Amino acid sequence: MPAERFSLLIEMVRAFVWGPPMLMLLTGTGVYFTIRTRAFQLRHMGLWMRQTLLSCFSGEARRQNGKADVSPFATMCTALAATVGTGNIAGVATALTIGGPGAVFWMWVAAFFGMMLAFAENVLGILYRERGADGAWRGGPMLYLKNGLHSPLLAGAFALFCVLASFGIGNMSQCNSIAGGLSGVFGVPPAVTGWVTAGLLGAALGGGLRRITRVTAALVPLMALFYMGGALAVLWCTRENLPQACGQILAGAFEGTAGLGGAAGYGIAQAIRTGVSRGVFSNEAGLGSSVMVHAAADGVTPCGQGMWAVFEVFFDTIVMCTITALVILSSGAYDAVQYRLAAGTPMLAQLPTGAALTAAAFSTVFGRWGGGFVAVSLTLFAFSTLLGWSYYGQRAAEYLCGSRIVPVYRVLFTLAAAAGCMMRLELAWSLSDAFNGLMALPNLAGVIALRREVLRTWRRTLDNSGSLSPYTSHKLHKFPGAGSKNKI
Repeated sequence: MPAERFSLLIEMVRAFVWGPPMLMLLTGTGVYFTIRTRAFQLRHMGLWMRQTLLSCFSGEARRQNGKADVSPFATMCTALAATVGTGNIAGVATALTIGGPGAVFWMWVAAFFGMMLAFAENVLGILYRERGADGAWRGGPMLYLKNGLHSPLLAGAFALFCVLASFGIGNMSQCNSIAGGLSGVFGVPPAVTGWVTAGLLGAALGGGLRRITRVTAALVPLMALFYMGGALAVLWCTRENLPQACGQILAGAFEGTAGLGGAAGYGIAQAIRTGVSRGVFSNEAGLGSSVMVHAAADGVTPCGQGMWAVFEVFFDTIVMCTITALVILSSGAYDAVQYRLAAGTPMLAQLPTGAALTAAAFSTVFGRWGGGFVAVSLTLFAFSTLLGWSYYGQRAAEYLCGSRIVPVYRVLFTLAAAAGCMMRLELAWSLSDAFNGLMALPNLAGVIALRREVLRTWRRTLDNSGSLSPYTSHKLHKFPGAGSKNKI
Protein backbone atom coordinates (compact mmCIF):
# COMPACT_ATOMS: atom_id res chain seq x y z
CA MET A 1 0.00 0.00 0.00
CA PRO A 2 2.75 2.58 0.81
CA ALA A 3 4.34 1.78 -2.57
CA GLU A 4 1.03 2.36 -4.33
CA ARG A 5 0.56 5.68 -2.54
CA PHE A 6 4.09 6.72 -3.45
CA SER A 7 3.49 5.87 -7.10
CA LEU A 8 0.23 7.82 -7.03
CA LEU A 9 1.99 10.82 -5.49
CA ILE A 10 4.70 10.72 -8.17
CA GLU A 11 2.08 10.53 -10.91
CA MET A 12 0.31 13.56 -9.42
CA VAL A 13 3.56 15.54 -9.36
CA ARG A 14 4.36 14.40 -12.89
CA ALA A 15 0.91 15.39 -14.13
CA PHE A 16 1.34 18.83 -12.58
CA VAL A 17 4.83 19.65 -13.85
CA TRP A 18 4.00 18.49 -17.39
CA GLY A 19 0.38 19.66 -17.29
CA PRO A 20 -1.25 22.57 -19.13
CA PRO A 21 -0.40 25.28 -16.52
CA MET A 22 3.33 24.54 -16.62
CA LEU A 23 3.38 24.17 -20.40
CA MET A 24 1.55 27.50 -20.71
CA LEU A 25 4.09 29.13 -18.39
CA LEU A 26 7.03 27.73 -20.34
CA THR A 27 5.58 28.71 -23.70
CA GLY A 28 4.30 32.04 -22.38
CA THR A 29 7.77 33.02 -21.14
CA GLY A 30 9.14 32.21 -24.59
CA VAL A 31 6.38 34.30 -26.16
CA TYR A 32 7.30 37.23 -23.88
CA PHE A 33 10.97 37.22 -24.93
CA THR A 34 9.96 36.73 -28.57
CA ILE A 35 7.80 39.84 -28.46
CA ARG A 36 10.30 41.95 -26.51
CA THR A 37 13.18 41.05 -28.86
CA ARG A 38 10.92 41.53 -31.90
CA ALA A 39 11.17 37.87 -32.92
CA PHE A 40 14.95 37.81 -32.85
CA GLN A 41 14.99 34.07 -33.69
CA LEU A 42 13.15 34.79 -36.96
CA ARG A 43 14.29 38.27 -38.00
CA HIS A 44 17.94 37.53 -37.33
CA MET A 45 18.01 33.87 -38.36
CA GLY A 46 20.82 34.53 -40.82
CA LEU A 47 22.85 36.15 -38.06
CA TRP A 48 22.64 33.36 -35.49
CA MET A 49 23.11 30.69 -38.16
CA ARG A 50 26.31 32.42 -39.31
CA GLN A 51 27.56 32.80 -35.75
CA THR A 52 26.82 29.18 -34.79
CA LEU A 53 26.56 26.51 -37.48
CA LEU A 54 28.65 28.31 -40.10
CA SER A 55 31.26 29.44 -37.58
CA CYS A 56 32.00 25.77 -36.85
CA PHE A 57 34.02 25.78 -40.07
CA SER A 58 36.24 28.59 -38.80
CA GLY A 59 38.72 28.57 -35.95
CA GLU A 60 36.80 31.12 -33.85
CA ALA A 61 34.06 28.81 -32.58
CA ARG A 62 36.59 26.13 -31.62
CA ARG A 63 39.05 28.44 -29.89
CA GLN A 64 39.81 27.99 -26.22
CA ASN A 65 41.98 30.12 -23.99
CA GLY A 66 43.56 28.02 -21.27
CA LYS A 67 43.74 24.36 -20.33
CA ALA A 68 40.64 24.67 -18.18
CA ASP A 69 38.55 26.44 -20.83
CA VAL A 70 36.13 24.96 -23.36
CA SER A 71 35.22 26.29 -26.80
CA PRO A 72 31.67 27.45 -27.67
CA PHE A 73 31.41 24.65 -30.25
CA ALA A 74 32.31 22.01 -27.66
CA THR A 75 29.78 23.32 -25.14
CA MET A 76 27.06 23.34 -27.82
CA CYS A 77 27.86 19.73 -28.73
CA THR A 78 27.66 18.72 -25.06
CA ALA A 79 24.32 20.50 -24.66
CA LEU A 80 23.05 18.84 -27.84
CA ALA A 81 24.31 15.51 -26.52
CA ALA A 82 21.91 15.86 -23.61
CA THR A 83 18.91 17.00 -25.68
CA VAL A 84 19.29 14.92 -28.85
CA GLY A 85 18.35 11.62 -27.28
CA THR A 86 15.73 8.91 -27.32
CA GLY A 87 13.02 11.58 -27.52
CA ASN A 88 14.04 12.34 -31.10
CA ILE A 89 13.42 8.71 -32.10
CA ALA A 90 10.89 7.25 -29.67
CA GLY A 91 9.39 10.50 -28.34
CA VAL A 92 8.28 11.77 -31.76
CA ALA A 93 6.62 8.43 -32.52
CA THR A 94 4.86 8.58 -29.15
CA ALA A 95 3.63 12.10 -29.93
CA LEU A 96 2.16 10.85 -33.21
CA THR A 97 0.35 7.91 -31.61
CA ILE A 98 -1.09 10.02 -28.77
CA GLY A 99 -1.71 13.38 -30.39
CA GLY A 100 -1.86 12.57 -34.09
CA PRO A 101 0.18 14.22 -36.88
CA GLY A 102 -0.96 17.66 -35.68
CA ALA A 103 1.22 17.23 -32.59
CA VAL A 104 4.28 17.80 -34.81
CA PHE A 105 3.06 21.30 -35.70
CA TRP A 106 2.72 22.19 -32.04
CA MET A 107 6.21 20.82 -31.41
CA TRP A 108 7.38 23.43 -33.92
CA VAL A 109 5.45 26.14 -32.08
CA ALA A 110 6.97 25.10 -28.75
CA ALA A 111 10.44 25.11 -30.31
CA PHE A 112 9.95 28.51 -31.95
CA PHE A 113 9.18 30.20 -28.64
CA GLY A 114 11.55 27.89 -26.77
CA MET A 115 14.45 29.33 -28.76
CA MET A 116 14.09 32.68 -27.02
CA LEU A 117 13.50 31.08 -23.62
CA ALA A 118 16.76 29.15 -24.07
CA PHE A 119 18.42 32.39 -25.23
CA ALA A 120 17.28 34.22 -22.07
CA GLU A 121 18.39 31.60 -19.58
CA ASN A 122 21.79 31.24 -21.24
CA VAL A 123 22.35 35.00 -21.29
CA LEU A 124 21.81 34.92 -17.53
CA GLY A 125 24.11 31.92 -17.27
CA ILE A 126 26.98 33.89 -18.80
CA LEU A 127 26.21 37.05 -16.80
CA TYR A 128 26.34 35.27 -13.44
CA ARG A 129 28.94 32.57 -14.02
CA GLU A 130 32.04 32.32 -11.84
CA ARG A 131 35.54 30.92 -12.04
CA GLY A 132 36.06 27.74 -10.06
CA ALA A 133 39.14 26.85 -8.04
CA ASP A 134 40.53 25.02 -11.08
CA GLY A 135 40.19 28.13 -13.25
CA ALA A 136 37.26 26.75 -15.26
CA TRP A 137 33.95 28.57 -15.58
CA ARG A 138 31.06 27.48 -13.36
CA GLY A 139 27.53 28.51 -14.22
CA GLY A 140 23.89 27.55 -14.22
CA PRO A 141 20.54 28.53 -12.75
CA MET A 142 21.95 27.96 -9.28
CA LEU A 143 24.17 31.03 -9.63
CA TYR A 144 21.66 33.45 -11.09
CA LEU A 145 19.10 32.29 -8.55
CA LYS A 146 21.58 32.82 -5.70
CA ASN A 147 23.38 35.96 -6.90
CA GLY A 148 20.76 37.57 -9.11
CA LEU A 149 17.48 36.64 -7.44
CA HIS A 150 19.19 36.39 -4.02
CA SER A 151 17.38 33.15 -3.25
CA PRO A 152 19.72 30.39 -2.01
CA LEU A 153 16.63 28.28 -1.31
CA LEU A 154 15.53 28.23 -4.96
CA ALA A 155 19.13 27.69 -6.05
CA GLY A 156 19.43 24.68 -3.77
CA ALA A 157 16.06 23.31 -4.91
CA PHE A 158 17.11 23.50 -8.56
CA ALA A 159 20.43 21.77 -7.84
CA LEU A 160 18.70 18.99 -5.88
CA PHE A 161 16.12 18.36 -8.61
CA CYS A 162 18.91 18.36 -11.19
CA VAL A 163 20.95 15.73 -9.33
CA LEU A 164 17.89 13.50 -8.97
CA ALA A 165 16.88 13.97 -12.60
CA SER A 166 20.41 13.15 -13.77
CA PHE A 167 20.09 9.63 -12.37
CA GLY A 168 16.66 9.17 -13.93
CA ILE A 169 16.03 10.83 -17.28
CA GLY A 170 19.76 11.43 -17.79
CA ASN A 171 20.99 7.95 -16.89
CA MET A 172 18.95 4.86 -15.99
CA SER A 173 16.09 5.46 -18.42
CA GLN A 174 18.56 6.09 -21.27
CA CYS A 175 20.55 2.96 -20.42
CA ASN A 176 17.34 0.94 -20.31
CA SER A 177 16.56 2.11 -23.84
CA ILE A 178 20.06 1.10 -24.99
CA ALA A 179 19.76 -2.36 -23.45
CA GLY A 180 16.26 -2.89 -24.81
CA GLY A 181 17.25 -1.92 -28.34
CA LEU A 182 20.42 -4.00 -28.48
CA SER A 183 18.75 -7.01 -26.86
CA GLY A 184 15.68 -6.94 -29.09
CA VAL A 185 17.55 -6.54 -32.38
CA PHE A 186 21.00 -8.05 -31.86
CA GLY A 187 20.37 -10.35 -28.88
CA VAL A 188 22.98 -8.66 -26.67
CA PRO A 189 22.37 -9.59 -23.00
CA PRO A 190 21.41 -6.53 -20.91
CA ALA A 191 24.15 -7.34 -18.39
CA VAL A 192 26.81 -7.12 -21.11
CA THR A 193 25.36 -3.86 -22.36
CA GLY A 194 25.28 -2.52 -18.80
CA TRP A 195 28.91 -3.15 -17.95
CA VAL A 196 30.22 -2.03 -21.35
CA THR A 197 28.19 1.17 -21.08
CA ALA A 198 29.44 1.74 -17.54
CA GLY A 199 33.04 1.20 -18.65
CA LEU A 200 32.82 3.66 -21.53
CA LEU A 201 31.01 6.18 -19.36
CA GLY A 202 33.55 5.88 -16.56
CA ALA A 203 36.41 6.46 -19.00
CA ALA A 204 34.75 9.64 -20.28
CA LEU A 205 33.87 10.98 -16.83
CA GLY A 206 37.38 10.41 -15.48
CA GLY A 207 38.74 13.21 -17.64
CA GLY A 208 36.32 15.88 -16.45
CA LEU A 209 34.56 18.40 -18.66
CA ARG A 210 37.41 18.64 -21.17
CA ARG A 211 37.23 14.92 -21.96
CA ILE A 212 33.42 14.92 -22.02
CA THR A 213 33.38 17.80 -24.49
CA ARG A 214 36.02 16.14 -26.67
CA VAL A 215 33.89 12.99 -26.85
CA THR A 216 30.66 14.87 -27.56
CA ALA A 217 32.34 17.14 -30.14
CA ALA A 218 33.20 13.98 -32.08
CA LEU A 219 30.11 11.91 -31.27
CA VAL A 220 27.29 14.42 -31.81
CA PRO A 221 28.13 15.38 -35.42
CA LEU A 222 28.79 11.70 -36.23
CA MET A 223 25.52 10.39 -34.81
CA ALA A 224 23.52 13.27 -36.31
CA LEU A 225 24.95 12.66 -39.78
CA PHE A 226 24.45 8.89 -39.42
CA TYR A 227 20.79 9.23 -38.46
CA MET A 228 20.01 12.03 -40.88
CA GLY A 229 21.68 10.10 -43.72
CA GLY A 230 19.44 7.09 -43.14
CA ALA A 231 16.37 9.27 -42.71
CA LEU A 232 17.04 11.21 -45.90
CA ALA A 233 17.42 7.90 -47.77
CA VAL A 234 13.94 6.89 -46.58
CA LEU A 235 12.51 10.30 -47.47
CA TRP A 236 14.02 10.11 -50.95
CA CYS A 237 12.48 6.69 -51.55
CA THR A 238 9.09 7.89 -50.29
CA ARG A 239 9.31 11.43 -51.70
CA GLU A 240 5.97 11.13 -53.50
CA ASN A 241 4.29 10.84 -50.07
CA LEU A 242 5.96 13.91 -48.56
CA PRO A 243 3.27 16.43 -49.62
CA GLN A 244 0.61 14.23 -48.04
CA ALA A 245 2.69 13.89 -44.84
CA CYS A 246 3.05 17.67 -44.57
CA GLY A 247 -0.66 18.04 -45.22
CA GLN A 248 -1.44 15.61 -42.38
CA ILE A 249 0.66 17.68 -39.98
CA LEU A 250 -0.99 20.99 -40.89
CA ALA A 251 -4.53 19.58 -41.06
CA GLY A 252 -4.16 17.68 -37.79
CA ALA A 253 -2.91 20.77 -35.97
CA PHE A 254 -6.26 22.52 -36.39
CA GLU A 255 -8.58 19.53 -36.40
CA GLY A 256 -11.30 20.54 -33.99
CA THR A 257 -13.20 17.28 -33.87
CA ALA A 258 -12.23 14.12 -32.11
CA GLY A 259 -12.11 12.15 -35.33
CA LEU A 260 -13.64 8.88 -36.50
CA GLY A 261 -16.04 7.24 -34.11
CA GLY A 262 -15.55 9.99 -31.55
CA ALA A 263 -12.35 8.27 -30.37
CA ALA A 264 -10.61 10.23 -27.61
CA GLY A 265 -7.21 11.72 -28.06
CA TYR A 266 -7.18 13.25 -31.52
CA GLY A 267 -8.84 16.59 -30.95
CA ILE A 268 -6.98 19.86 -31.28
CA ALA A 269 -6.51 20.12 -27.50
CA GLN A 270 -4.77 16.75 -27.39
CA ALA A 271 -2.59 17.63 -30.36
CA ILE A 272 -1.52 20.91 -28.71
CA ARG A 273 -0.89 19.34 -25.31
CA THR A 274 1.07 16.42 -26.73
CA GLY A 275 3.06 18.48 -29.21
CA VAL A 276 4.06 21.20 -26.76
CA SER A 277 4.98 18.73 -24.01
CA ARG A 278 7.06 16.58 -26.39
CA GLY A 279 8.75 19.69 -27.76
CA VAL A 280 9.70 20.99 -24.32
CA PHE A 281 10.72 17.51 -23.18
CA SER A 282 12.99 17.10 -26.21
CA ASN A 283 14.81 20.45 -26.34
CA GLU A 284 14.65 21.19 -22.56
CA ALA A 285 14.19 24.93 -23.13
CA GLY A 286 13.19 26.48 -19.81
CA LEU A 287 14.47 23.64 -17.65
CA GLY A 288 17.84 25.35 -17.12
CA SER A 289 19.86 22.21 -17.71
CA SER A 290 21.85 23.35 -20.76
CA VAL A 291 22.87 26.58 -19.00
CA MET A 292 25.39 24.67 -16.90
CA VAL A 293 27.42 23.60 -19.91
CA HIS A 294 26.90 26.71 -22.05
CA ALA A 295 28.25 28.80 -19.18
CA ALA A 296 31.55 26.91 -19.40
CA ALA A 297 32.30 28.38 -22.86
CA ASP A 298 35.35 30.59 -23.16
CA GLY A 299 35.61 33.90 -24.98
CA VAL A 300 31.94 34.66 -25.58
CA THR A 301 29.50 37.47 -24.88
CA PRO A 302 26.22 36.66 -23.09
CA CYS A 303 24.16 37.19 -26.25
CA GLY A 304 26.71 35.32 -28.32
CA GLN A 305 26.35 32.18 -26.22
CA GLY A 306 22.59 32.74 -26.18
CA MET A 307 22.65 32.31 -29.96
CA TRP A 308 24.26 28.89 -29.57
CA ALA A 309 21.30 27.97 -27.33
CA VAL A 310 18.90 29.19 -30.04
CA PHE A 311 20.60 26.94 -32.57
CA GLU A 312 20.50 24.01 -30.13
CA VAL A 313 16.71 24.18 -29.81
CA PHE A 314 16.32 24.69 -33.56
CA PHE A 315 18.44 21.67 -34.44
CA ASP A 316 16.94 19.37 -31.81
CA THR A 317 13.26 19.97 -32.57
CA ILE A 318 12.84 21.75 -35.90
CA VAL A 319 15.41 19.55 -37.65
CA MET A 320 15.80 16.19 -35.89
CA CYS A 321 12.26 15.69 -34.60
CA THR A 322 10.76 16.82 -37.91
CA ILE A 323 12.89 14.36 -39.88
CA THR A 324 11.69 11.48 -37.69
CA ALA A 325 8.06 12.56 -38.04
CA LEU A 326 8.28 12.83 -41.84
CA VAL A 327 9.94 9.39 -42.07
CA ILE A 328 7.11 7.82 -40.08
CA LEU A 329 4.32 9.62 -41.96
CA SER A 330 5.71 9.25 -45.49
CA SER A 331 6.74 5.59 -45.12
CA GLY A 332 3.21 4.36 -44.54
CA ALA A 333 4.12 2.74 -41.21
CA TYR A 334 1.67 5.10 -39.51
CA ASP A 335 -1.96 4.49 -40.42
CA ALA A 336 -3.91 7.52 -39.23
CA VAL A 337 -7.26 5.70 -39.23
CA GLN A 338 -5.97 2.75 -37.18
CA TYR A 339 -4.28 4.91 -34.57
CA ARG A 340 -7.24 7.25 -34.39
CA LEU A 341 -9.64 4.41 -33.68
CA ALA A 342 -7.25 2.81 -31.18
CA ALA A 343 -6.52 6.04 -29.25
CA GLY A 344 -7.44 5.72 -25.60
CA THR A 345 -8.36 2.01 -25.94
CA PRO A 346 -6.52 -1.30 -25.31
CA MET A 347 -6.25 -1.66 -29.10
CA LEU A 348 -3.34 0.79 -29.04
CA ALA A 349 -1.12 -1.81 -27.33
CA GLN A 350 -1.43 -4.01 -30.42
CA LEU A 351 0.03 -1.34 -32.70
CA PRO A 352 3.72 -0.36 -32.89
CA THR A 353 4.49 2.69 -30.79
CA GLY A 354 7.61 4.55 -29.72
CA ALA A 355 10.90 3.24 -31.13
CA ALA A 356 9.08 0.23 -32.63
CA LEU A 357 7.04 2.54 -34.87
CA THR A 358 10.17 4.41 -35.96
CA ALA A 359 11.88 1.08 -36.70
CA ALA A 360 8.88 -0.04 -38.75
CA ALA A 361 9.14 3.16 -40.79
CA PHE A 362 12.83 2.63 -41.58
CA SER A 363 12.16 -1.04 -42.37
CA THR A 364 9.90 -0.06 -45.27
CA VAL A 365 13.10 0.95 -47.12
CA PHE A 366 15.92 -0.88 -45.32
CA GLY A 367 14.05 -4.14 -44.81
CA ARG A 368 15.34 -6.24 -41.92
CA TRP A 369 18.17 -3.74 -41.42
CA GLY A 370 15.69 -1.03 -40.42
CA GLY A 371 15.42 -2.27 -36.86
CA GLY A 372 19.20 -2.48 -36.56
CA PHE A 373 19.62 1.06 -37.88
CA VAL A 374 17.20 2.43 -35.30
CA ALA A 375 18.79 0.36 -32.50
CA VAL A 376 22.27 1.71 -33.32
CA SER A 377 20.94 5.28 -33.60
CA LEU A 378 19.09 4.89 -30.30
CA THR A 379 22.28 3.64 -28.64
CA LEU A 380 24.33 6.59 -29.90
CA PHE A 381 21.65 9.11 -28.95
CA ALA A 382 21.12 7.64 -25.49
CA PHE A 383 24.86 7.42 -24.74
CA SER A 384 25.32 11.05 -25.74
CA THR A 385 22.51 11.98 -23.34
CA LEU A 386 24.38 10.12 -20.60
CA LEU A 387 27.45 12.27 -21.20
CA GLY A 388 25.56 15.55 -21.22
CA TRP A 389 23.55 14.81 -18.10
CA SER A 390 26.58 13.49 -16.24
CA TYR A 391 28.04 16.99 -16.43
CA TYR A 392 24.78 18.61 -15.32
CA GLY A 393 24.57 16.30 -12.32
CA GLN A 394 28.22 16.88 -11.40
CA ARG A 395 27.81 20.64 -11.40
CA ALA A 396 24.60 20.49 -9.35
CA ALA A 397 26.15 18.06 -6.83
CA GLU A 398 29.24 20.26 -6.56
CA TYR A 399 27.06 23.29 -5.84
CA LEU A 400 25.25 21.43 -3.04
CA CYS A 401 28.17 19.61 -1.40
CA GLY A 402 31.42 21.06 -2.72
CA SER A 403 34.06 19.66 -5.06
CA ARG A 404 34.79 16.64 -2.84
CA ILE A 405 31.48 15.08 -3.85
CA VAL A 406 32.35 14.98 -7.58
CA PRO A 407 34.37 11.68 -7.51
CA VAL A 408 31.60 10.04 -5.46
CA TYR A 409 28.96 11.29 -7.90
CA ARG A 410 30.91 9.91 -10.87
CA VAL A 411 31.12 6.44 -9.30
CA LEU A 412 27.42 6.41 -8.42
CA PHE A 413 26.46 7.69 -11.88
CA THR A 414 28.51 4.94 -13.54
CA LEU A 415 27.02 2.20 -11.34
CA ALA A 416 23.51 3.54 -11.99
CA ALA A 417 24.15 3.19 -15.73
CA ALA A 418 24.96 -0.51 -15.32
CA ALA A 419 21.90 -1.04 -13.12
CA GLY A 420 19.63 0.82 -15.55
CA CYS A 421 20.40 -1.68 -18.30
CA MET A 422 19.30 -4.61 -16.14
CA MET A 423 16.21 -3.27 -14.33
CA ARG A 424 12.57 -2.70 -15.12
CA LEU A 425 12.14 1.04 -14.81
CA GLU A 426 8.44 1.90 -14.94
CA LEU A 427 8.62 3.86 -11.68
CA ALA A 428 12.03 5.32 -12.61
CA TRP A 429 10.52 6.82 -15.77
CA SER A 430 7.81 8.52 -13.73
CA LEU A 431 10.31 9.76 -11.13
CA SER A 432 12.70 11.11 -13.74
CA ASP A 433 9.86 12.79 -15.59
CA ALA A 434 8.74 14.47 -12.37
CA PHE A 435 12.20 15.70 -11.28
CA ASN A 436 13.02 16.81 -14.82
CA GLY A 437 9.92 18.99 -14.85
CA LEU A 438 10.44 20.26 -11.30
CA MET A 439 13.72 21.84 -12.43
CA ALA A 440 11.67 24.30 -14.47
CA LEU A 441 9.91 25.83 -11.45
CA PRO A 442 12.88 27.58 -9.77
CA ASN A 443 14.55 28.23 -13.14
CA LEU A 444 11.52 30.03 -14.56
CA ALA A 445 11.23 32.06 -11.36
CA GLY A 446 14.76 33.31 -11.95
CA VAL A 447 14.34 33.96 -15.68
CA ILE A 448 11.10 35.88 -15.19
CA ALA A 449 12.42 37.90 -12.25
CA LEU A 450 15.64 38.79 -14.11
CA ARG A 451 14.00 39.36 -17.49
CA ARG A 452 15.01 43.05 -17.56
CA GLU A 453 18.68 42.11 -17.28
CA VAL A 454 18.30 39.83 -20.29
CA LEU A 455 16.64 42.56 -22.33
CA ARG A 456 19.15 45.22 -21.25
CA THR A 457 22.00 42.95 -22.28
CA TRP A 458 20.32 42.20 -25.59
CA ARG A 459 19.72 45.90 -26.37
CA ARG A 460 23.25 46.84 -25.37
CA THR A 461 24.78 44.16 -27.56
CA LEU A 462 22.63 44.35 -30.68
CA ASP A 463 23.10 47.66 -32.45
CA ASN A 464 20.73 49.30 -34.90
CA SER A 465 22.41 47.70 -37.89
CA GLY A 466 21.68 44.25 -36.51
CA SER A 467 25.32 43.20 -36.20
CA LEU A 468 26.34 41.10 -33.25
CA SER A 469 29.64 39.49 -32.49
CA PRO A 470 29.35 36.52 -30.14
CA TYR A 471 33.03 36.55 -29.27
CA THR A 472 35.09 38.84 -27.09
CA SER A 473 38.76 39.33 -26.62
CA HIS A 474 40.18 36.49 -24.56
CA LYS A 475 42.01 39.07 -22.44
CA LEU A 476 38.67 40.19 -21.05
CA HIS A 477 38.17 36.75 -19.52
CA LYS A 478 41.26 36.55 -17.37
CA PHE A 479 39.76 37.11 -13.95
CA PRO A 480 41.83 36.60 -10.81
CA GLY A 481 40.92 33.88 -8.35
CA ALA A 482 38.01 31.53 -7.94
CA GLY A 483 34.49 32.83 -7.79
CA SER A 484 35.10 35.99 -9.80
CA LYS A 485 32.03 36.98 -11.77
CA ASN A 486 31.88 37.69 -15.47
CA LYS A 487 31.04 41.39 -15.80
CA ILE A 488 30.89 41.65 -19.57
